[in-house]
Amino acid sequence: MDLFTHRLRLHADPSRVVVRPFHIAWGGKGGAPNRTERLVGEVLEMSGEEAREQLESVLKDFEARHWQTRRVFMTRYDEIEDLLGLDGRDIGDEKRQLIGAYFCHEYSYAAAALMNPSAVPHFDQTGMPEGSMRILMSLRSVGEGHISSVAFREGIITEGNELKLAPEPPFATATDVVGEGEEMPEGPVTVWRHRDSTLSGTVIFPITQAQSKGLEDLRIVHFQHEDGSYEWIGTYTAYNGSVIQSELMRTRDFRAFDLVPMSGSAARNKGMGLFPRKVGGQYMMIGRQDGENLFLIKSDSIDHWDEGEKILAPLYPWELVQIGNCGPPIELDEGWLLLTHGVGAMRKYSIGAALLDKDDPSKVLGRTREPILAAKDQDREGYVPNVVYSCGAIKHGDTLFLPYGIADSSVGFAFVKIKELLAAMV
Repeated sequence: MDLFTHRLRLHADPSRVVVRPFHIAWGGKGGAPNRTERLVGEVLEMSGEEAREQLESVLKDFEARHWQTRRVFMTRYDEIEDLLGLDGRDIGDEKRQLIGAYFCHEYSYAAAALMNPSAVPHFDQTGMPEGSMRILMSLRSVGEGHISSVAFREGIITEGNELKLAPEPPFATATDVVGEGEEMPEGPVTVWRHRDSTLSGTVIFPITQAQSKGLEDLRIVHFQHEDGSYEWIGTYTAYNGSVIQSELMRTRDFRAFDLVPMSGSAARNKGMGLFPRKVGGQYMMIGRQDGENLFLIKSDSIDHWDEGEKILAPLYPWELVQIGNCGPPIELDEGWLLLTHGVGAMRKYSIGAALLDKDDPSKVLGRTREPILAAKDQDREGYVPNVVYSCGAIKHGDTLFLPYGIADSSVGFAFVKIKELLAAMV
């Protein structure tokens, strides 16, 4: 089997920063003003000239590094005003912007790692020449405190196995949630991409308590509903530092994103991959419920998942420790193509594949005896060595486009002919 790996690599980049709310402890002791009240009071006591000088100093350091910095500061001030019950009519713009600046901080969202991509057809295919497809990738970006967020990258793939990525804008922006305040809300929540921000410059950060330490490994799929309409739905792991749960990201326009917790016993596990349509009148997922094997899970509700049926267990040496999915199943004429990952000796991760029956995905029609992609040479070194991992590939004509994470540190890209992949199965 001939697998072509593209020369392009994406790496962690500490220069990619966004402005985030800086949350200061709310409670005071013994009736004394809390830190937030004290800090706001200090700014209000400044003379107009002193406040102007302090704001100019902040803007000198940060205005060129961020998009619409003054507006961000004013938005943050409005949140603080609501919390404290201030009357901003008597507070000038400069003091309000300075107050907002004290409650913001700069966050490097991809300083530690960029990894574990998934890919889907882009929602806008206008102007694409025959044989080319505009794509959309989600990426797991890891920053300060090892907190994971979701970043996006747009691009084009051609029938000649060329990959062209859209340039990243100079400024990245975080999605907004109305009424975030000083406390993380409970889910579900809806976050919004800024109206002037490109998708390649948008980052979705943890919003709820359950997500507070990370949104991990989004597996996104272009889902077709029974009425013929489409929606982009992704499954990801929400992590709060001690407990994980599976959640859904749902969007029809990549402007508003619903982040929805899943219920049921299967939702306590990582790595769930949603089929791109109902099969036999039911929603279906591939997941790993016991940390070792792969299960087919069925449900009448897209956000409730209970126990499933084991369909794949470790078999070959490269996957004897455990197996899992590498993204949502991909529909072919021959059946459902499922990319898998296996863990072998020395905790080496490799990527393989299996073919499931189209009408009854619990039936395994074949699986690769050898991995189609394994960590080797330059792909072995990184934050977690000897790992290749994907959260989703795309069928493009007779070729599979496979973006993959390398050593939990960077992202690479590969192309493989689907007929050759199927022929390698036993």
